[in-house]
Parts: sequence; C-alpha cells; structure tokens
Amino acid sequence: MKAKILLLEDDINLSDTVVEFLEANNYDVKAVYDGQKAHEVIYESSFDLLLLDVKVPMQNGLDLLKLIRKDGILTPAIFITSVSGADDVAYGFDIGCDDYIRKPFSLKELLARIRAILKRQFMHLSQDFIEIEKNIRYHTERFSLYINDVEVKLTNKEARLLKLFLENKNKVITKEQIFSTVWDYEEEPNDGSLRSYIKTLRKHLGREKIESIKHIGYSFASK
Repeated sequence: MKAKILLLEDDINLSDTVVEFLEANNYDVKAVYDGQKAHEVIYESSFDLLLLDVKVPMQNGLDLLKLIRKDGILTPAIFITSVSGADDVAYGFDIGCDDYIRKPFSLKELLARIRAILKRQFMHLSQDFIEIEKNIRYHTERFSLYINDVEVKLTNKEARLLKLFLENKNKVITKEQIFSTVWDYEEEPNDGSLRSYIKTLRKHLGREKIESIKHIGYSFASK
C-alpha cells in the first residue's frame, strides 16, 4: 500500500515536479494550490503526511496547521518555505510541524525527510521492519506484511488498519477512529466490512493479537 501525501504548493510547476517525483518513488500524492482547498481535503480524506508551503493563497500553511492541530488532527507535517528566520522556524515547531525544508531544495533531500518522518510514526524505529512476532514483520515504507519472509497480500484497507494498530499498540481504538482513518470521507463506513478485515488480520497474525472491546472497538496486543 502506498503512503498518502497531501501537497499544498501554489507554484504549479514546482507542484507538478514534486508530484511526479514522489509518485515515481511509490507515493500517492494529492496536490492542492491554496490553503482553503487543503483544509477541505484534510477533513475529507486520511493522509500519512502533509507537505505544506507556508505562503499560499486563501489560508497560509502556518494558520492551516495551527487550525487542524486544534481539531486534534496529528498527521505529520513538513513545511516548505523560503522563510529562514529562527523565530519563524521556532513558531512552526511550536504549532505542531515535524520538519522544515527551505526553498530551493533538492528532490532527494525532500524524499529523505519524508522517509524519516514516516518511519518516525512507528516508535522512532530506524529499521525498515517492525517485528510483530518472530516470523511476522511489517515493512514501514511498503506497508506490507511478511510471514516467514514471504509477502502476504493485504487489501488497501487491511494494510491501513494494520498500520493504525501498530501505531497504537495496547490501546483501545474505537470504531469511529478506525472509520475516520481507514475509510475515505466519501465512503460509507461498514461494520460488516470492518469485521471482515479484522478476521483476515487475525488469520495472519493470530486471533489473540486483536481483542474485541464490546460496543467500543478493538485493541492490538503487543508483547
């Protein structure tokens, strides 16, 4: 499964270049050109990372991030900016950004920063794999499950659900949290489909790994 990235950049030529480069590196990228549109799509869809230009029309990147952080949206964010003042950078971190990259930048540097942030979601592990059991591993960049070093095919939603569990080990995750993260905004959440995805993951990982919390949701057991 590809990681989903939102790119907010009003320079269309730069935006097209970044999108083409990231898609060639196996990322799914949604490009928008003003802060108001970015605000809309952040609430409509789930993303793994936000790339936010600071100086954009309608609503600047700083105000956008400050707003969504107040609403509890914790998606990692990298600011793209020509601003170099220490106070501006400090303010960005204060309101909840995870990194800065200054214009002009190399695409390779951007890719390195993206990979670092996405890995950081998984308990700051530097390895590409998370070990679930001795013979079961999860690849943090490919979003793929491996059992005895053989890749197990998961659907997009199964892979996103497993990712959510691994980011929240031993925590109770409500059905509402699952639906808002795994289902896209325009899709109708479905209890039957969720039970089917849970059944598939239990088949691969063991029934005991995913505990049903009656009337609430699920918890992923970790040693």
